[in-house]
Order: sequence, then C-alpha cells, then structure tokens
Amino acid sequence: MSSAAEETKDDKDIKATEETKAEEETPEAKKQKMSTPQSPDSEWPEAWVMADGEVADQKAANRQTPNVPATVEMLRALGIQYWKMDADTFTYPVKAVPWDPKDALDPRLKSIRDDRGYSYADIISIRPDLLPGYDDKVKAFFEEHIHNAEEIRYILDGSGYFDVRDTSDKWVRIHIKKGDLMTLPEGIYHRFTCDETDYIKAMRLFIGEPIWTPFNRPQEDHPSRAKYVKDYVEEKKE
Repeated sequence: MSSAAEETKDDKDIKATEETKAEEETPEAKKQKMSTPQSPDSEWPEAWVMADGEVADQKAANRQTPNVPATVEMLRALGIQYWKMDADTFTYPVKAVPWDPKDALDPRLKSIRDDRGYSYADIISIRPDLLPGYDDKVKAFFEEHIHNAEEIRYILDGSGYFDVRDTSDKWVRIHIKKGDLMTLPEGIYHRFTCDETDYIKAMRLFIGEPIWTPFNRPQEDHPSRAKYVKDYVEEKKE
C-alpha cells in the first residue's frame, strides 16, 4: 500500500493543473495579486482624445473643442497602469545615472519595486538649463515609437504629456504630474513631450539592464508590437 506521505496520481494531476493555470495567468490577474494595488480611478491623471492631424505646438494641451475626455477604463484597457505616489516626503537627486532602486526609502516605492522586479533606475531632469540640446531632444522624444519592454516613469517634479494610441489609432494625451507613477506596456505606440512649463524630473525604472532603444513607427512586424496587438487590440475586438 502507498503511504499517506506519497503523492497520488490525482495529487500530481491537480498540481500540474495549478502550474498550467499559473503559466496561463493573464496580466490583469497578475496585477490583482500585487501587494501594492493600483490607485483608484479618482487619483488617475487627466487624459483626453486629441484631434486628428499634426499638432502645431506639441507642448500645448491640444484638446478638441469640446473636450473629449479619456476615461480611466479606456486607459486600463490599453494596458496602462498607475500609482499615485508621495513625491514630497522623500527627496531625490536632480540627476543620477544610475540610481540604485535599493536605495528607495519610500515604502510604497519599495513595494512596487519588489512586486515588479525593478533592478535598475536612473533620475533625469528635463529643462533647458539642465539638459544640453534640450529643444532637439524634446522634439526627438515626440517621434512616435514603441519599446521592446514596458516603460516606467515616476514623476518626481514638474509635468508633461504622454500620448498613446488607442485601439482606433487615435492619440490619447495623458497629463502626468509630480507624484504620478505610470507604466506603458511593451509594444504600445506612444510619444512624450514636456508641457508649457518646460520642466519635468523623472525616475526611469527597468528590469535588468536598461534598454532605451526606440523603434519608430511603422513597427507592425516587430515582436513587441505583435504581442501588444494580440493582448490589447485584437482581444478588444472579440
């Protein structure tokens, strides 16, 4: 007879099923298990759908008339994640490349770091007197592109705009400000610009060695873009 300590065939089948479910767990399910839940809808940054066509001034709000708000539900459906942070209590250098995320004193930032496995960080300040070639670099940031990893930004001071493409290929503008920590999923078309204040200070976080390479549109055959389309665009059409 088998001892009670031995694993039965049924036990093994149950274990195998549980392991398979864990491997197939959706990104949304994994988010729910994190020890630091995302912020409630009321704390998310303001966002709106931009007008079609080229913008005359990338740093202006560029709202439609009347304004067309983009809801938090819309942003979540695009794969965006958001946490409202305390950027006043904790101090950070003007610039640190790199900055060790293990040095974080903010318990909420520590929790997000550990939940998501961020092992690299740096801190940059984008302002005419702090960034050589400021105008050219801000124009370059505004080129539509994707990355082959998620993009994480924690805004320590100042403000700016992240523009992301929705599932209808329209631009959605997100006004990020001090205290906003936001992630953009791998493969989403996006761009960034300072707003009319011409100043933003941000922490960039990364899993493993940082790779900041932008892949400018079109990138429909890029594996990261294909993954995004499968997870967030085609899924929404079903």
